[in-house]
Amino acid sequence: MQTSFEIHGRRVGDGEPCYIIAEAGSNHNGSLEAALRLIDAAADARADAVKFQTFEARRLYPRTAGTSDYLGDPTPIFDIIRAMELPSEWLPRLRDHAHARGIAFISSPFHEEAVSALEPWVDAFKVASYELTHRPLLRAVAARGMPVLLSTGASDLDEIAGAVEALREAGCTCLVLLQCTAAYPTPPEAANVRAMVTLRSRFGLPTGLSDHTRDPVAAPVAAAALGAAVIEKHFTLSNRLPGPDHAFAVEPRELARLVARVRDVERVLGSGEKAVHAVEGELREFARRSIFTTAPIRAGERFTRENVDVLRHGKLGGGLAPAELERVLGATAARDVEAERAVVEDDLAPP
Repeated sequence: MQTSFEIHGRRVGDGEPCYIIAEAGSNHNGSLEAALRLIDAAADARADAVKFQTFEARRLYPRTAGTSDYLGDPTPIFDIIRAMELPSEWLPRLRDHAHARGIAFISSPFHEEAVSALEPWVDAFKVASYELTHRPLLRAVAARGMPVLLSTGASDLDEIAGAVEALREAGCTCLVLLQCTAAYPTPPEAANVRAMVTLRSRFGLPTGLSDHTRDPVAAPVAAAALGAAVIEKHFTLSNRLPGPDHAFAVEPRELARLVARVRDVERVLGSGEKAVHAVEGELREFARRSIFTTAPIRAGERFTRENVDVLRHGKLGGGLAPAELERVLGATAARDVEAERAVVEDDLAPP
C-alpha cells in the first residue's frame, strides 16, 4: 500500500503535514443549515477536511435493541439513531459548500448502500471503529479505489490485521489506521496515543489519532509529536445542544486552537537533520571560542596561561580552536602579538 497519497489536492501520509479532520458526525441535529454552519466552522478553524456520518437506523440496530447505558437516555437507541440520520439529498450541497470553503468532504458509511450513495460526493471514506469487522462494508469501501481512513477503537491487533487484509484484498491501496479509544468522552489516561506508533510499526502504514478526549489540545499535540499523519476530532457548534455527541465534542474556538497547536508542534519538530541552522549563524560566530592573547606578546616570547586564554570571539573574529591550546602553550611568538587578539597559525614560530 502507498505510504502517502492525495485527498482533494492535499498530500496525506509519511513526510506530510498532519491532516486534520473536523468530525461533525451527526451534530447537525437534522438541520441542513446547522450542517452548513459546521462546515464553515471547520474551514474557519483551518482544518483540512470536514467529516459527517451516513447511516440509517434500520441498518444499524434492530428496533428492539433497547437503550444505551452510556448515553443515560431512556429513549431506545433505534429512535435516537433515526433522529440523527443525514438525508442523502444533502450530500451534493454539503460537498459543494466544503469545496467552496477550501476543505475536503468526507463521510463514514455504515452500510453498503451508503457507500454507493457517498461515492459521487466524498473525497475519502472513513470507516468507524465498530465497523472494523463488517467485512461486506470494508469490501464495498475498498472497491471504490478511494482513500480510506480506518478507526481501530475497541479492537485488538489481530482484528485490525484482518480488516487491513480485507481492505487490501478488495483493492484498497491508500489506507490510514487511526488509534482510537471507543469511549465518549475518553479519559485522558485511556487515550493511549503511543498505540499509533505500534500500529505504524506493525502494519507499515501511515497512522493517526481519532481523539475522543474532551481536551482540545493534549492528545492531538502528543499525536503530532509522534508523527501522526491524520488527526480527527469531534466538534460541535455548542456543547449545550441536545444530542449524544455534543457534550464531548470541542467547540469552534477550541477546534481552531487544536489546529494552531498542531501546526506549532510541526514547526518546532523540524526535519530531524542535525546541522547548523541559519538562525544560529550570528551567535555561532559571536559566541564560539578561540585562543586569544590576554597581554601583549613580543616576538620570541613564549605563550603561557598568563598571556593567552580561550575566549569567545565577539566581533573580533576567530583564530586557533580551543583544541590547539596545548600546542600553543610553550610555543614562541613568531612576531609581536597585541593583547586581546585571536592567535592564528602565523603567530607561532616553527618548533
